[in-house]
Amino acid sequence: MITVSNLQKSYNNIVVLNIPRLTIPQGESFGLVGNNGAGKTTFFRLILDLIEPTNGEVLIDNQKVARNDAWKTTTGSFLDEGFLIDFLTSEEYFTFVGKLYNKSEGDIAAFCDEMKDFFNGEIIGTKKLIRDFSKGNQKKIGIAAALLGDPKILILDEPFTALDPSSQIRLKRFLTDLQARFNMTMLISSHDLNHVTEVCQRIVVLEKGDIVKDMQTNADTLKELESYFAV
Repeated sequence: MITVSNLQKSYNNIVVLNIPRLTIPQGESFGLVGNNGAGKTTFFRLILDLIEPTNGEVLIDNQKVARNDAWKTTTGSFLDEGFLIDFLTSEEYFTFVGKLYNKSEGDIAAFCDEMKDFFNGEIIGTKKLIRDFSKGNQKKIGIAAALLGDPKILILDEPFTALDPSSQIRLKRFLTDLQARFNMTMLISSHDLNHVTEVCQRIVVLEKGDIVKDMQTNADTLKELESYFAV
């Protein structure tokens, strides 16, 4: 599904990401962890063709992502609030995104109804502009919009940050259910080791742009990660 070859990103001759090879197969829930500056967001931005690599390439379904729109209809993502249009209401924003995927008003209404538990009565019908929502509710809107196009691939950067405990639990349950029901490929970065090990089948640790661990999640994974970051 996603193949990375000789991928490098440098700024002012300083290498911030260096991944010789990485493959993420269809249907895998892939977790990315690392300290601040490890290169997690840079990696996601390269996958989404938001920045250009210094060297190497990313392929989705054997197609180069760079300067190519073909893969975008099957990929949903939310990295930060910059993905939102903050002068719209949540309903207006979902309508805008839905039209990009040729969704009807009925499709969008049905989708919002399916998201009712995650929204917890705080998103739809408030008449608030997105900029007036809390950071946590802005994140809910962004995550929902990433799912509106029925993506095969979902990329989320720090999805649990700013969410209250109840919303974090709902999101974990929701992501696990999506992956199981639709065999969705998920790439999730998080500073919260508990959350990412609960949701993801595979964990990769980045350190200063390099992959230092690549492990299948099991009963000992959380303890191994905690030991690594405790040093």
